[in-house]
Amino acid sequence: MKFLDFAKVYIRSGAGGAGCISFRREKFIEYGGPDGGDGGSGGSVIVEAVEGLNTLIDFRYQQHFFAQNGQHGMGSQRTGRDGEDKVLRVPVGTEVLDEDEETVLADMTEVGQRFVIAKGGNGGWGNLQFKSATNQAPRRANPGQESIERTIWLRLKLIADVGLLGMPNAGKSTFLAATSNARPKVADYPFTTLVPNLGVVGIDNVEFVVADIPGLIAGASEGRGLGDLFLGHVERCAVLLHLVDGASGDPVGDYKTIIQELEAYGGDLADKNRVTVLNKIDALDDEERAFIKEELEAVTGVPVLMMSGVSREGVPEVLRALRDQIDEDRLRHRKAVEAEQGQEDAPWQP
Repeated sequence: MKFLDFAKVYIRSGAGGAGCISFRREKFIEYGGPDGGDGGSGGSVIVEAVEGLNTLIDFRYQQHFFAQNGQHGMGSQRTGRDGEDKVLRVPVGTEVLDEDEETVLADMTEVGQRFVIAKGGNGGWGNLQFKSATNQAPRRANPGQESIERTIWLRLKLIADVGLLGMPNAGKSTFLAATSNARPKVADYPFTTLVPNLGVVGIDNVEFVVADIPGLIAGASEGRGLGDLFLGHVERCAVLLHLVDGASGDPVGDYKTIIQELEAYGGDLADKNRVTVLNKIDALDDEERAFIKEELEAVTGVPVLMMSGVSREGVPEVLRALRDQIDEDRLRHRKAVEAEQGQEDAPWQP
C-alpha cells in the first residue's frame, strides 16, 4: 500500500429541506386549516478516527465528499426525511487543517473520536408552525438552511513512542529491522527510506512503538533532499533516538546538522528528550570508539551510548535507555498482550 500523509479534500454538508404550504381539504370536514410539514435537516460531514489505517491513500482517488440534502416537507403534516451524514474515516493521528494549511481544526488522537467539520442545515418550518389564534390560515413557510462548502487538508502524524533521527545511511532502518518484526528497505546508498516505517520493539517484558523516518541533510528545512516534512511523524513521540554514524568521517558535524534542522523545523521538537547513540561501532576499533564518544559527549553535554545494529552490540542497553524515557502509561506489558491474545484464541465455552 502506498504511503500518503497529506491530502486535500473538498466537503459540503447537506442543505435543509424547505417547509411546505398546504391546507387540509377533506370531504365532510368543515374546518380544514394548515397542515404543511417541516423540511428535514441536511446531513453533516464528520471526520472519524478508526483502527486499521496508517495512510491517507484513500483520499488520493476521491477528494469530494458531499452529505445528503434534507427532504422537503409535505402536506398532511408530513415531515421531510433527514439527509444522511457523510463520514470521512481517517487513521489515528490525523490533523484536520483549514484551507490555509496552518489552522488546526481537530486533532484525531484516539480511536472512535469524531469531529463535525461541516454541520448540515436545519429544515424549514411548514405553514402548520405559523398557525395561531389570529392567523388561522398562514400562507408562509421557511426555506431550509443552505449547505456549508469548504476545503480542508488532512495531515497524518504517526502515533509512536520513539522516533529515529539521523543522517541518511546512519543505520536507522537497520536498527528497526534488528529490534522488531518490521522489514524496512536496507541498502548502501543514501535515502533508502522514502516513507516512514513503524515497528514494535520489546525489552524486559514491555513493548513500545518505534518510528523510522527518512534521513535529514543540511538544508532540509529549505527543501534539500526529502525536506523536513517527515519530522511531523515524530512530533508525538515521547523520546527521540538520535543515531550518529561512527564511520561517516565527521560524526560531530553530522550531529550538529541534525540539531540545526530540528531547531529550524520549530515547535518543541528540538527540546524533546533525546537519546544520542554512536552507531556502527563494529567498524571502529577501541581507540576510535573512545575518541569519537568523547568528542560527542563534549558537544552534547550528556552521556553517549554506543551500538551496532548489525552485530547487535549495545542494542539492549539502548532499548533500556529508551524505555526509561517513556511514560508507564504508554508502555505495553507483554504479559497483558499475551493474555489478550490467549483470550482471543481460546475456544468458546458455555
